[in-house]
Amino acid sequence: MTEKQKEQARVDDVVAKIKSTESKLTKKISEAKSDEQSINDNFNNDVKLNTGSYEGMMDTALSIRQQQQMLNERNNSWQHSAQQLDVLQRLDKTPYFARIDFQEDKAKAAETIYIGLGSFTDSTDHFLIYDWRAPISSIYYDGNLGRVTYQTPDGEQAVNVSLKRQFLIENGQIKTMFDTQETIGDQMLMEVLGEQSDTKMKSIVTTIQREQNQIIRDTSAKLLFVQGAAGSGKTSAIMQRVAYLLYRYRGNLKSSQVIMFSPNQLFNDYISNVLPELGEQNMVQLTYHQYAARRLPNIEVEDLFTQFEKHENHVDKKVSRLKSSLAFLEATQKYAEHLEKADMHFRDVKLRNEVFIDKDRIEKTYYKYNENYHLGNRLTATKENLLRYLGRRINSEMRSKWVSEFIESLDSEGINKWYGDHPHNFENGDKEFSFLARRVVTAAFESVRRGISRNHFLNIKGQYIDFLRQVPKYLDLKQFNVSEEEWQLDVNQVLDRLRQKKLAMDDVTPYLYMYDLITGKHGDRDIRYLFIDEIQDYTPYELGFLKTSFPRARFTLLGDLNQAIFTQESSLLKELGTMFEKEDTRVIQLTQSYRSTEQITNFTKALLKNGEKVTAFNREGPTPNLIVRPTTRDLVTALKQQLTVNDEAGQTTAIITKTRQDSEALYTIMHDQKVPVTLIRSENQRLAAGTIIVPSYLAKGLEFDAIIAWQVTAANYGNDDERQLLYTIASRAMHHLTLMAEKTVSPLLNDVPKERYTVDKKSV
Repeated sequence: MTEKQKEQARVDDVVAKIKSTESKLTKKISEAKSDEQSINDNFNNDVKLNTGSYEGMMDTALSIRQQQQMLNERNNSWQHSAQQLDVLQRLDKTPYFARIDFQEDKAKAAETIYIGLGSFTDSTDHFLIYDWRAPISSIYYDGNLGRVTYQTPDGEQAVNVSLKRQFLIENGQIKTMFDTQETIGDQMLMEVLGEQSDTKMKSIVTTIQREQNQIIRDTSAKLLFVQGAAGSGKTSAIMQRVAYLLYRYRGNLKSSQVIMFSPNQLFNDYISNVLPELGEQNMVQLTYHQYAARRLPNIEVEDLFTQFEKHENHVDKKVSRLKSSLAFLEATQKYAEHLEKADMHFRDVKLRNEVFIDKDRIEKTYYKYNENYHLGNRLTATKENLLRYLGRRINSEMRSKWVSEFIESLDSEGINKWYGDHPHNFENGDKEFSFLARRVVTAAFESVRRGISRNHFLNIKGQYIDFLRQVPKYLDLKQFNVSEEEWQLDVNQVLDRLRQKKLAMDDVTPYLYMYDLITGKHGDRDIRYLFIDEIQDYTPYELGFLKTSFPRARFTLLGDLNQAIFTQESSLLKELGTMFEKEDTRVIQLTQSYRSTEQITNFTKALLKNGEKVTAFNREGPTPNLIVRPTTRDLVTALKQQLTVNDEAGQTTAIITKTRQDSEALYTIMHDQKVPVTLIRSENQRLAAGTIIVPSYLAKGLEFDAIIAWQVTAANYGNDDERQLLYTIASRAMHHLTLMAEKTVSPLLNDVPKERYTVDKKSV
């Protein structure tokens, strides 16, 4: 037998054993479900209800508890079996993708292991397949042939690797196999990278590179910063990292304790299949806008569309830079310290539009406590004092005439309603009346109690405006080249927005942080890992706020500073250095781009002023082409021709415009001409098969077979600060890149060597 025949025989044997185990699990699940149903059906017969005495009630409770335990056992049994079955159903098509032969230092003979998406044993501790996340599997990703060390729970282990074999198996048949000395051979990468794009991100378990494996298996850094070029696999590596951590800390870490902040909801949907594909439940995925909006339900938070498409003048940009800085965060903290002494803003507590507790009384209560009471403690003590005052008001109100009249007007049904679960065993009529009166008055004053408990007596909007007006006391405006007049003008604009129950994104985080400081919130201490994608679009203030909001979490930040389309923040790494201890920080740079062909990667990196940091993977494809036409009509004709070319090549195409308005205008034209396209106008949509039109700010993190960048003109991309945006658009392409412009082409292309793209001009 040839080597391939021997390996295929093993695949056949393993698949047969997997299918046999699948049959047993299916039967076991069916029996467990049947038992569960039987217990439910016979519940009334098996449970003895006896509430005539204390002993009878105890017997009844024990009987119900016993039935509940039996139900839980059956439920846990079939759910555990269902999880095992889910893993096996993925393995029976592609049981594994790698083989390693190695020998430990003191071992007499070599061992052979096979690595797949999950583990599979045919008897206790006899592994036919090892999970890719197992410690031994790191040999496959980290080392070449020869001596290799890897980490185990008991410490570092050394082995001598004699064979690394890689497989591409489909439907139980070996498509290709090859031996390599490298971590992941180029032939394997060529096979995988040559595949077409999809509407969902795929797992990269079979092609994890050494530097990506370092990201995935790091368990020591409190801050892991991954700076990666477009298409370097940083997001994919992070998804595998989540899967690894859930495997590594099984039983101590739940998916609900992991949060990922993504650039938009469209991207959340794109990556939603990766963890389930690896046998894990999805973590909490949301955008920063969603997180902020949930915490501010009564304020309209500036959305992604408005944030990207608003037109900021020079002063707006200066003020925005100030509000995004760590200096502004420190000013917030200093202002909060000052509030322990004076300047807290309160509101009257009202009942049916009449003052119940006036704000002056609340302020006197708040500041009567000594300096040992910090903001959170001071607020708690004030609330307790106000609730005691409410209790006294309830006691006095019980004697009011309206209360006795109300109780006397009740019929028997109404009285029973006010009794609730009370057993009616009163010593006399006075005590019965007192009980009912207290319930009636307490219900009437419920809105007051609720308002006190929920801090409604705090005037947070007024407090935030007061903070902004006092900012010049806490930081030097001149450091940000902002005048006193410019700052106060911005404060007035914020006030106008708050009156309309709106907040710009620059103010959302300071507003939330000030509220947290005032109320003494200590953050969500249950979250253990926080992942932030596209970190270049976050401000230092937002990162500082998230660090206080999730105090026990380890942070993994990933992004490409070349794609900063919102912040243009160049000092991000320096700012991060002030938030995390140096010894707790690890920075990993990914410069190899795998997404695009060499021709596309060389073109996109030439758009950048520091593009030498991006290295193209050796995968050939057509040179990017620039199509220029004199009119929109001619350009649309060329667009339809290019779509036909892409369709005939079996490539899915995304037409990326600069703004949503541009996307909508182009969609109208294409729709009128009966060209089948899908318009993605909102981040809440899902990616669709076929050709899509999407605005640039929603394309972050996505990839497509072919990209058509629409209207790459001087009007759309004329400024140097739009260089990153054009780079982001172009770097979405896997196999084919086309840029289209009407009349005048963007001057940013002047920096790209002419040999890196072709030009098609007709009658321009």
